[in-house]
Amino acid sequence: MKIKREELEHILMKHERWLKKEDDGMCADLSGANLSEVDLAGVDLSGAILVRANLVRANLSEAVLRNARLSGADLTDSNLSGADLSGAYLARCDLDLAKLPDVNLVRANLSEADLTDAKLTGINLSNADLSNTDFSGAVMTDAILARADLTDAILVNANLSRAYLARADLYEADLVHANLSGANLTAANLSEADLTGADLTDAALLNVDLTGTTWVDGTKK
Repeated sequence: MKIKREELEHILMKHERWLKKEDDGMCADLSGANLSEVDLAGVDLSGAILVRANLVRANLSEAVLRNARLSGADLTDSNLSGADLSGAYLARCDLDLAKLPDVNLVRANLSEADLTDAKLTGINLSNADLSNTDFSGAVMTDAILARADLTDAILVNANLSRAYLARADLYEADLVHANLSGANLTAANLSEADLTGADLTDAALLNVDLTGTTWVDGTKK
């Protein structure tokens, strides 16, 4: 059952007071709540608990979700443009068709999340946990992924042209047919990664760990 607007507004009011450290404040716990198509644009939900919440087609543009817990949430076709999700826990989230322009995901945990075909041009995922995340077919041109954890990530057919991946950990990542042209992979860990058919034209590969890597031509390093 979808949460009633009056109930939601009460929860948001208590959460706002909690953020201000007022005595009658309470952290918003919307675990499992049906918030589909709800308008939360610009709302400060820092630290809120939204575990397994239904946020399908929700409007979260410019919302503040710093350190929020959203594991297992369904954010399919949601609008997260300009949202601040720094430090948020988004493990196993479904972000299929989500709108993510200018979203801040620095230090966010997106492990095992579904970001297939996501439009992530220029996104900042520095220091993010992206282990086992599915980025198949995602557009990540000019993305900032410095020191990101991409171990076992699926990046098949992903477009990472001009992406900044310095010191990123891509251990055992699947980069088959990925576009890494012009990408900066300085000091990145690509050990045991699969680069079969990948485009590395003009990529910066200084001090890259290629131990056991499957190269673009299918041979092992």
